[in-house]
Amino acid sequence: MAFAKLPVLSPLPLPENTVEVGQASKKGWVVYEVRPGDTLAGVAARYGVDPRHIIWSSGLQSDRLQVGQRLLIPLVAAEDRPPRVPPGVEVYRVRPGDTLQGVASRYGVSVLDLVSANPSLESLDRLVAGSVLYIPKRAKGLVLTLPEGETLVDLAARFGLSPVAVARANGVENPTELRPGDLVLLPGIEAKTTYQRLLAKQEEERKARLEAERRRQEELRRLAEERRRQQALAQQRTRVVPRTQTQRVQAQRPQVRRVSYQEGAMRWPLSGFRITTYFGQRGAYQRYHTGIDLAAPYGTPIVAAKAGQVEVAGWSSVGYGFHVVLDHGGGVETLYAHMSRIAVRAGQWVEAGQVIGYVGSTGWSTGPHLHFEVRVGGVARNPLAYLP
Repeated sequence: MAFAKLPVLSPLPLPENTVEVGQASKKGWVVYEVRPGDTLAGVAARYGVDPRHIIWSSGLQSDRLQVGQRLLIPLVAAEDRPPRVPPGVEVYRVRPGDTLQGVASRYGVSVLDLVSANPSLESLDRLVAGSVLYIPKRAKGLVLTLPEGETLVDLAARFGLSPVAVARANGVENPTELRPGDLVLLPGIEAKTTYQRLLAKQEEERKARLEAERRRQEELRRLAEERRRQQALAQQRTRVVPRTQTQRVQAQRPQVRRVSYQEGAMRWPLSGFRITTYFGQRGAYQRYHTGIDLAAPYGTPIVAAKAGQVEVAGWSSVGYGFHVVLDHGGGVETLYAHMSRIAVRAGQWVEAGQVIGYVGSTGWSTGPHLHFEVRVGGVARNPLAYLP
């Protein structure tokens, strides 16, 4: 926060169509930097000024403050007396949550009466907490601030009123005793133009809010529809095939010819497994599957499907992860992929049924399983043709 008393400064330029309100005597300003938790009403109360004077001096468009924002707070010299308020007009300090309609109902006056007594109002819906409202309790009319260089007589003449009637309504015997900055009640004058302008502004804001809500609801409906579409697609991808359909699909699979051990038959490399992916084309947009996937718990022992020599035992750069390749002679090889751990080394001879590694999920894998391949002359064959 920074404080500094400045010399007499020119206030920030006012927006067009701005009605000046009882501006505080220009004896200087305090430059105040907004801190977290500050409100316009709180800052105004701290310095004993009307929040609207801070809005005017600082060129604010609303009563909302931002941390770090610099405010010009007008100071009033101690010898200056407060502006004179006409008799029958009560000064009311706006409380949080107040509305113009609520205040009007509380005091038994109309909203037009309040607008006439407060022609500088910017909205019929929003009031600045801590600001001042003038309530016409016993006398109704237009309440204005006596401008510099004018008298009550001048003000009465401008509105076509009798100076005597205006003086009587303001409780003064000598019109010259009013000073610039004092409030003057012009009896019988209503701020109908201002009221109609505020009503039109209120209607525009209402329509803008309705349009914003319509767009928000439309966006919410679009997002909900998109979520439903995505969920439907996800359900289609993960849909469980009915049992009868599964049986039909399995019946349509090409039947493989079983061969004997003499022709190269092998044993299953795992126990306690289930086949999750078969050999061959898996779908229009999926890669050709060169083996079968056997799902089993992590760490399940993997055994050699047939006796042979360990050709490869290590890490694969093409997605097999930790894997082993056995050479069984005659151009026949078997591959065991996605191991969690390898139990043999390259060049070693293994017997059928000997442990060569353990089930894992290394490489391109979505869960613990064994990818098992049979190759003949370097070409992948359906392993089910070689298994009992």
